[in-house]
Amino acid sequence: MQTDLFESDHELFRESVRGFVTKHVVPKLEMWDTDRLIDRETWRAAGAQGILGLAVPTEYGGPGETDYRFRVAIQTEIARVGASALQSGFSTNDDIVLNYLLRHADDDQKSRWVPGFVTGATIGAIAMTEPGAGSDLRSITTTARRDGDHWVINGAKTFITSGILADLVIVFAKTDPGAGSRGFSLFVVEDGTAGFSRGRKLDKVGLHAQDTAELAFDDVRVPAANLLGEEGAGFAYLMQSLPLERLGIGIAAQVSAEAVLDWTLAYVKDRTAFGKRIGEFQGLGFTLADLQTAVEVSRAYLDRCVREYNSGRLTAVDAAKAKLWATELQGRVIDSGVQLHGGYGYMMEYPVAKAYIDARIQRIYGGTNEIMKEIIHRDLMKG
Repeated sequence: MQTDLFESDHELFRESVRGFVTKHVVPKLEMWDTDRLIDRETWRAAGAQGILGLAVPTEYGGPGETDYRFRVAIQTEIARVGASALQSGFSTNDDIVLNYLLRHADDDQKSRWVPGFVTGATIGAIAMTEPGAGSDLRSITTTARRDGDHWVINGAKTFITSGILADLVIVFAKTDPGAGSRGFSLFVVEDGTAGFSRGRKLDKVGLHAQDTAELAFDDVRVPAANLLGEEGAGFAYLMQSLPLERLGIGIAAQVSAEAVLDWTLAYVKDRTAFGKRIGEFQGLGFTLADLQTAVEVSRAYLDRCVREYNSGRLTAVDAAKAKLWATELQGRVIDSGVQLHGGYGYMMEYPVAKAYIDARIQRIYGGTNEIMKEIIHRDLMKG
């Protein structure tokens, strides 16, 4: 059973994305892993192809396209070639950083920061996680205090996607220690601001091409005009944006699982052992049947979530379910894919091996899957 999510416009757009991936992504995959960085030329090429900043309104140079199915088409085509790091970078820019700006920036701020998200000239990051604070964001220690017409930010952040290349960083900071959830705010710190520095490029298990960094803020003075939205509303803003972030992770997991299953099916249909194709052995066949069924059933739920998001009805709980389920399934499909490839599945020249190390983070970032279960559990216990 194939997905019925897309219409003709989405399929035409998909072809354009596929052309971009063939020309600008596939030839650079090894280089990106070696450099541990995706070059800016690729971002600008994506902008020129019209696949970045889709939701940016026309007055800021974008197409104003809020139908998330186009973003799903992008993720699908990138997943087909195993470019998980690029997928993660683009999602951070469009589903997270740009989403915050479009939701909460005023007109002047949008005019300053948003157009570059369309052209690929601007790479954004969001700095929430700290060395001592992961999923429990209320325990962060980064502070921002008002000083005349400026805010002064002090603290450290870690595991920041696009932290090395970012032209602007949305920083989650504590502005009133005694105000509980109303004591946090968001600030935009721009590249080159005095006191803002980038630490080491982190050496990760997977997603080697995605630059991930530590960031430091030492008496960083940002203009009051760089406060994003209302003072004290930062935590609420995070809660409002988490459904899209987690939907994006769920979609990335789903399309990755689909791609790996396709690679695995192609392999077992071609590889022979004991005089027949290995896919014809019943034990392997039952595994494949189970995975194919799970992937198709999962796709039906993810498609529903996309439609719910488009209509403005996707809840944080349902997004948590999507993230939890799809990332767990992704891990199961990829692990089986490695096993069914035999020794070749452990060789980095095969995309299934790279998918294996790239996928592990999916169950951690965006809120660990244990946190997703807690969100769902609390919803079940209401009333």
